[in-house]
Amino acid sequence: MVGWDIGGAHLKAACLNKEGKVLAVYQEPCPLWQGLDTLEKALTTILARLPNQELNHAITMTGELVDLFADRAQGVYEIIALMQQVLAQPSFAVYAGQLGFVAADAIEAKHIDAIASANWLASASYVAQKLEQGLFVDMGSTTTDILLLTKHQVDAIGYTDFQRLTSSELVYTGLVRTAVMAVVQSVSFAGTEVGVMSEYFATMADVYRLTHELNESHDQNETADGNAKTEQASTKRLARMIGCDLQDFTLQEWQELAYAIREQQVSRVQSACQKQLQRMPDNVQVPLVGAGIGRFLVQDIAQRLGLEYIDFESLFAAPVEGTGMNIADCAPAVAVAYLAIDAKFC
Repeated sequence: MVGWDIGGAHLKAACLNKEGKVLAVYQEPCPLWQGLDTLEKALTTILARLPNQELNHAITMTGELVDLFADRAQGVYEIIALMQQVLAQPSFAVYAGQLGFVAADAIEAKHIDAIASANWLASASYVAQKLEQGLFVDMGSTTTDILLLTKHQVDAIGYTDFQRLTSSELVYTGLVRTAVMAVVQSVSFAGTEVGVMSEYFATMADVYRLTHELNESHDQNETADGNAKTEQASTKRLARMIGCDLQDFTLQEWQELAYAIREQQVSRVQSACQKQLQRMPDNVQVPLVGAGIGRFLVQDIAQRLGLEYIDFESLFAAPVEGTGMNIADCAPAVAVAYLAIDAKFC
């Protein structure tokens, strides 16, 4: 079984055997807003790397949100149609959240809202099978999902993106693609509080490159200025955010700026986590389960809150080697494949 997580910026895939063991995970850049051909290219690249071509498939998506499509419904239909074409299969498993799986050739209008941006529920549902209670936090390149798990169930308040933004179960901030101007309005630097320019000069990838926490294989997107992905180039981009040039301060001072920006992003995610944890009965402590490329920040938050940290990968029998990606980096793809096997939709 191959699970596909079709995002607006990346395509992720996970290959599992019939017993649910993860054989491999993959990620390819897929700037879907530039056209469906970007998805087709990423699909064919991953398909060529699969160990077996005679496989069943299950998909989940968030890519329907990109502005290539007039609305989410068009996005869902066109993504599924392209998958049918490239996979040369008219029918495969489409994850429809609370509705379970629906065959691709049986999708109707009533399924659209459940299919759209449901990848978070696949991941959280898998974790809920393994843990009686916890807080699942998946921080990816663009967004962070925060879900309370109780009694082996996903205790979600919202299910659509709008509802989840309202409940703070979806925080639109991530490790790589998020613009720095979306994280900080001002920042403490060089002994003073300085305003931050509302310009797309730098991304959080630049911040985490300076803190030496960025795995370069996770940064598959263009930089804000189209220039190099080096520490010096990232420093130049961050300097512009406060109206400076690289030579105006030392590298150590620029790294201090990066840590100050990091702190504001972590604090925002921590506040959203605490909002969900407040729904638990008094004195009940639950573990934080981290997934996504930013899960080291989830571990940081767990330490700050005095809570146990569990890595998503540890909920599987063995790690995956050799693809440059980790099971936890591709949690929705792994989860949707596992759930499809579990539902015998194969």
